[in-house]
Amino acid sequence: MTTHEPPPHVATQEHEHPGEAVYVRVAIFLAVLTGIEVALSYLKIGGSQILTNGSLLVLAAIKFATVAMYFMHLKFDHPVLRRLFVAGLVLAVIVYMLYLLTLHTFIGS
Repeated sequence: MTTHEPPPHVATQEHEHPGEAVYVRVAIFLAVLTGIEVALSYLKIGGSQILTNGSLLVLAAIKFATVAMYFMHLKFDHPVLRRLFVAGLVLAVIVYMLYLLTLHTFIGS
């Protein structure tokens, strides 16, 4: 019998995926963050809606990064793919902020 080896130009490196316990811990972490977000949406930190909204945005960014790293497997992919993803995300945020500036969202009219 002959063994079939992949051609030399095909990448054969496999990375170790985490077990189910890691995904359960990540899901619990995301559930706790969601609970904090729900509680914050009903409260005002220091009597200011701006601080509450800022806190909610930070928590949403943490949740997004966690989901992207674990459930989209960016943490385990090649660093070039991770950089491409982050570069596209940064570009999208910049374009969205510029759009909001054209609507005079950040400055008074």
